Amino acid sequence: MFAFEIYSPEEEIFHPLFKEKEVRVFLKRDDMIHPFISGNKWRKLKYNLIKAREEDKNHLITFGGVWSNHLLATACAAAKFGFKATAFVRGEGVASETLFLCRMFGMELKFTERDAYRNKRLLFDTFYSNDTSAFFIDEGGAGAEAVQGCSELVTELKGNYQHIFCAAGTGTTAAGILKGLLINNSRALLHVIPVLKGAEFLKEEVNKHFIDNPLYEIHNSYHFGGYAKTQPDLLNFISDFSASTGILADQVYTGKMMYGVFDLIRQDYFPSGTNILAVHTGGLFGLLGLKEKMTFKTQSGH
Repeated sequence: MFAFEIYSPEEEIFHPLFKEKEVRVFLKRDDMIHPFISGNKWRKLKYNLIKAREEDKNHLITFGGVWSNHLLATACAAAKFGFKATAFVRGEGVASETLFLCRMFGMELKFTERDAYRNKRLLFDTFYSNDTSAFFIDEGGAGAEAVQGCSELVTELKGNYQHIFCAAGTGTTAAGILKGLLINNSRALLHVIPVLKGAEFLKEEVNKHFIDNPLYEIHNSYHFGGYAKTQPDLLNFISDFSASTGILADQVYTGKMMYGVFDLIRQDYFPSGTNILAVHTGGLFGLLGLKEKMTFKTQSGH
């Protein structure tokens, strides 16, 4: 129904720390799936699109902030597969490169006050209760369809990993990976890095998708003040990481996750000989919001 060839290799990255601690680190390059339907966003959207088509609904209604990668992915997917798309955008009409691209793909934007935005179902019902073509997709694509899509990541893995890392906002991607690990009888331990402060709800969110209690750990020390919050240590790390690997990492998700990976390796959290996989969930357009905050090391000329 939706022909889409996945390209997401497992790429080994190298660093003196890994050599010192005798571990190997790989990235699952979901950021390479598509320029705009990037990272976990395609995985979250896939079964939502299938369900919408099966229900004969051709108008996708979703939600997000001004830098939302989910909005951009939904806008592009809607254009690619023949849907109409509308997004409720949290906050006043702030411009961003992400929203510009959403409009380029034909998405209609409805800027919404934060208080009204909190009740997304009410917003949907208020505007679209009589529209039989409207299909609700939650913020970030969260839901059972997204969990199903994210679970497929595990079946693609070619390497043998003892530990798998992912960043978490709503917990949907983590729940999907755990589902995939269970289906495939994997013994890998999943490490979840929450990107928001006060993420105690994540354990309940992840567990509600399972009858069994899967094996995973949540590391709450790498949120850097909360969702989309940054600190100089994080920004310096992102800059150094990109300059040393040739791989960009955003400040909201993958940058925080990789900071956690490096920090845990530094603390001898993993025995020598360990193979670690970290899932790059894309989201790179958000880096453009850092243009005024980043400082870069100067390199001497030849």
